[in-house]
Amino acid sequence: MKRKVLSALLIAAMTMTAVGCGNKSADTAAPAETEAPAEAEAETTDDAAEAEADDTEAPAAAASGDLITVGYAQVGAESDWRTANTESFKSTFTEENGYKLIFDDAQQKQENQIKAIRSFIQQEVDYIVVAPVVETGWETVLEEAKEAGIPVILSDRMMDVSDDTLFEAWVGGNFVLEGETCGNWLADYLDAAGRGDEEINIVTIQGTIGASAQVGRTEGVDNILKEHSNWNMLEMQSGEFTQAKGQEVMESFLKSYDDIDVVICENDNEAFGAIDAIKAAGKTCGPDGDIIVVSFDSVKAAFESMIAGDLNATFECNPLHGPRVAEIIQKLEAGETVDKIQYVDEAYFDTSMDLESILAERLY
Repeated sequence: MKRKVLSALLIAAMTMTAVGCGNKSADTAAPAETEAPAEAEAETTDDAAEAEADDTEAPAAAASGDLITVGYAQVGAESDWRTANTESFKSTFTEENGYKLIFDDAQQKQENQIKAIRSFIQQEVDYIVVAPVVETGWETVLEEAKEAGIPVILSDRMMDVSDDTLFEAWVGGNFVLEGETCGNWLADYLDAAGRGDEEINIVTIQGTIGASAQVGRTEGVDNILKEHSNWNMLEMQSGEFTQAKGQEVMESFLKSYDDIDVVICENDNEAFGAIDAIKAAGKTCGPDGDIIVVSFDSVKAAFESMIAGDLNATFECNPLHGPRVAEIIQKLEAGETVDKIQYVDEAYFDTSMDLESILAERLY
């Protein structure tokens, strides 16, 4: 089933460190800490350039044997983050790099992903990669893949299974830590603004309920919320990680509550919708506005929103998983063991930083 046909040269071509950034909080002044994310971005750019240069030698390696077939069951295309994640896989798993990629867009439906996985099994792919829509309900189809002798690698979102031998490894962000970083940032931001002891009313636009990012980010924020008795979580609703639904949920919040101080959006696209709703209601947001808006993912459009003064901060979730997954596959091809859980490093960005310089070097 497995072919150990690719040379060490291909392994080098596919090995790239995920976006490297610090995990720390900042206040509105962000005095000495603002340089770390910029340094991380520079490292990311260097890593990407190095991998790109290495890829020019990959065709020779690919020519030495059969292509490795990878079936990738993607969630969908619900956000800018997801688009960047898909592109990372498509640009990594190419014939020039020694792969044949069979890509499936599940349109955010678990049943579509299960069908895709069964199709991959029937096609006798070498590896299956899944970015699961939700965490539960995968045991049966993963057992089918295991019986077929096809290793499964999870990307971005985790699966909740009783037998963790049903998948080889998981690559993604530490979603609980992302939520805690957001909460700590908010505490520092409010303290710096002289509002540390005020009653703070918060609403949350959650992601798709049951998705790992939603579960982890909600839990992480709640961990910090419990440390602040003056913080009131008024309501949480799912915005399904989309801009349209984020706007709809924010419109509902604004009709229900007169005094919202903070809106936490569990991805950037929801924040863009929330900002539209806030402006349509005659309110303002951002550093100089009525409502503090924070989000997750840190796509380019989030930087543009911060530069425009609408978004206060965004907490990174690195979507460039393709090279890391390829590295795992190469190690498995060589008969090596791999770490079960592989977190990517993540940072945060806020309006106290040199956002235009960071954006100029941003890869997604």
